[in-house]
Amino acid sequence: MTELLTAAQMRAIEQAAIESGDVTGLELMERAGQGVVDAIFKEWPELLDADAEGGAAPRPADSPRSISAKKKRAVVLCGPGNNGGDGFVVARLLHERGWTVEVFLYGDAEKLPPDARVNYERWCELGVVERYVDTGTDVPWLDPKAYRENSLFIDALFGTGLVRPVERFNSAAWVTHLSEWRLPPEWRSGDVAGFRTVAIDLVSGLCADSGKFLRSDPPPRDLEQFRADLTVSFHSEKLGHHLAEGPEACGKVVVVDIGLSPSSLPGTRSRDALLAMASPEVEGNLGRMIVCKMDENSISPNLAKEADEHKYTHGHALILSGGAGKTGAARLAARGALRIGAGLVTLGVPPEAQAEVAAQVTAVMMKPVADAAQLDDVLGDARFNALCLGPGLGLSDEHKALVATGVKSGRAMVLDADALTLVSSDRDLFDALHENCVLTPHGGEFARLFPDIAEELNAKPTKGPAYSKVDATRAAAKRVGCTVLFKGPDTVIAAPDGRCSINSAQFARSAPWLATAGSGDVLAGFVTGLLARGLDPMQAAETAAWLHVEAALKFGPGLIAEDLPEQLPAVFRDLGM
Repeated sequence: MTELLTAAQMRAIEQAAIESGDVTGLELMERAGQGVVDAIFKEWPELLDADAEGGAAPRPADSPRSISAKKKRAVVLCGPGNNGGDGFVVARLLHERGWTVEVFLYGDAEKLPPDARVNYERWCELGVVERYVDTGTDVPWLDPKAYRENSLFIDALFGTGLVRPVERFNSAAWVTHLSEWRLPPEWRSGDVAGFRTVAIDLVSGLCADSGKFLRSDPPPRDLEQFRADLTVSFHSEKLGHHLAEGPEACGKVVVVDIGLSPSSLPGTRSRDALLAMASPEVEGNLGRMIVCKMDENSISPNLAKEADEHKYTHGHALILSGGAGKTGAARLAARGALRIGAGLVTLGVPPEAQAEVAAQVTAVMMKPVADAAQLDDVLGDARFNALCLGPGLGLSDEHKALVATGVKSGRAMVLDADALTLVSSDRDLFDALHENCVLTPHGGEFARLFPDIAEELNAKPTKGPAYSKVDATRAAAKRVGCTVLFKGPDTVIAAPDGRCSINSAQFARSAPWLATAGSGDVLAGFVTGLLARGLDPMQAAETAAWLHVEAALKFGPGLIAEDLPEQLPAVFRDLGM
């Protein structure tokens, strides 16, 4: 897993490193600026090859300037804090490489933090700092013709520390004015290294903890939000890079090592030692717990099967089916549970649907389950060690009784789809949920289960740190006392004790074709199969969510739900299993 930090945790690590005496804030700022420049040229090596004329830009003239298209140029917008200080370092380093750089400051130079002020003064020895003025929708003193090729727009205004909306600021207007698509058609060409946009740490206005843009109430006129081609973050990705609006706003995210790892700081022994010096913002259990991003290193080694094992070693999953004409969802879940490695999978089917199911399944078995009493009888077989309740099940009182019987059994289980709706409408059933349950709601189901939490999550934030999907999922898991897998491209999984992870199906792992009927049923089956194999609920949910995306990526566009389980063998081979 990859650790994701909140803004407060990042500040705590930086401050602890500085207080250890092993690094200064000014050194960290220089490393950050150098890291941004290195990341830019790694992303766009063609910018290293272009011819350029050196020198800092003169003050803007009243009329547009005619400048060679081959000149490498950058606009750097610097903010009033240390993010702006990083921007001044980037401006200086680009200037030293021969770039023409135009620098603008949002705020008062006299109020810059000490380290940022040092780098402001260093830049002033090389070039001019213009004061940023809100222009609404135009930037008349910047000539678009000058930024046709080999050009950068760098957002160094507000990073992880932003806690309020940015008043009288519209960075998107700058990019709209300069970007290639606004130029006359005869200037457009696919053969040029065109205008690139870069954000330092985060796109300005974005909350580092929630991935939401902070907006004043009412929002300012003509507000547009800046979108970066590349975001360069430091030490670790932040929650906001993977939640809500963050992925779309940040473009590609790369992380630069600025020497904050414990091995780089001899005065500290571990990350926990750094966080132990945290400010009050991160005091308390949940504040200190690190959220992890799922990756292939998150997969349990227990997924591999050994030569001396047999089918019952890997558990027996029972999945309840709906009635006639409504068995497809349960069959998808069953196929998912079987493919992910459950030793046996049985569908519990009402009498009127048994012929339908029998005609569709082979390796998946079938048992008659007409009502709650018959389910209770089936569960007398202790070899059924995992249940899946909900896909295509139905919403009648009889179906509610089935769910109640399953929950009462205490088995490891997944509650999805109709089961979630039934739980949300019955307080006694909600209260009966236990630590062996995994809930898998999408946004609408989450709102039915936890209306107050959803209301807070969906509110438009006016200050930061804004309430995030991580906060909401943790709160839900704590309230209900079991694992919650809150679905979406930014799926969040949380356990009642506060452990939390994000399965980010974004950036290079974007799989929009998962938005197809039945994909959630397959995911429920994946979780159920892993529970049958003995994984604990949190680990089963995390592993299933990651494999779900990997299976979609393996297939690609055109995916339908039936394809997902069939990709798992290839995914497992890629993992060396």
